[in-house]
Amino acid sequence: MLKNNTFLITGIADKHSLAMYVAKEVVRLGGKVVCTGLGVSPFHHDLSDRASAFLKKNFEDFKLAISQELGDSRVEILDITLEENMDHLAKKLKEDGVQLNGFLHAIAMDKTIRNKKVKPLLDVTREEFCDTMDVSAYSLIRLAHYLLKYDVLQAGSSICSISYIAASKVTFHPYRNMSIAKAALERITIELADELGRKKGIRANVVRFSTYIGSKAGNATLNQSDVDTADRLSPLGNAGPRDLANEIVHLFRPDGRITGEIRHVDGGYHITG
Repeated sequence: MLKNNTFLITGIADKHSLAMYVAKEVVRLGGKVVCTGLGVSPFHHDLSDRASAFLKKNFEDFKLAISQELGDSRVEILDITLEENMDHLAKKLKEDGVQLNGFLHAIAMDKTIRNKKVKPLLDVTREEFCDTMDVSAYSLIRLAHYLLKYDVLQAGSSICSISYIAASKVTFHPYRNMSIAKAALERITIELADELGRKKGIRANVVRFSTYIGSKAGNATLNQSDVDTADRLSPLGNAGPRDLANEIVHLFRPDGRITGEIRHVDGGYHITG
């Protein structure tokens, strides 16, 4: 179904990342992937020894996970807080003749969540708010901008972003700051669906996924009781990573006419309470 199609997959931290399941399904269906992870780029300046060591280890772990799960799939460093890094990545893909048929936005960051405790919204600083919005939402605009600037993202492509029900309602385990960023991400995705659909026939959709503790991000924010509660409330029980991957590759398929959608892959949790 995805033969001769190539997709940029962001947000892979390790083999348990939701984005990894998507990448594996793309490859299983005959497609190719370019995977991005955090690392030390030429555009990182004045890094502390600690920060440099962290980024280097992160990228080595990322490359190992890709090698183990996806073979010789291409890997690139991407820090979406650095405009030069995004520009360089897109230019490099263009020079190498890579043509993307879509990409997955699975990037999020929120420093107000520590040790599974969420800072009250009234205590969130301007810097914390803007950093979360920049990484978790605005990055979708900038990544699309640079991929289109160098004609890497092809006409008729498909963009998918991963969100969560907290973008539209308060849940039993509130995210607060992150929920606002996810709401912004969803709105950005819908606006891009209109803007890019009219200009280049590019589709853009959001997938809201179940409570999931298996990834690093999920484990940092959730308790097992949160997962169990969502599983109990959902008519079909929680969806799994493969359910998410199946939905995203469905939206990735060539010549689809689904755009501007907020899809729920959550076992029906969104219809409860």
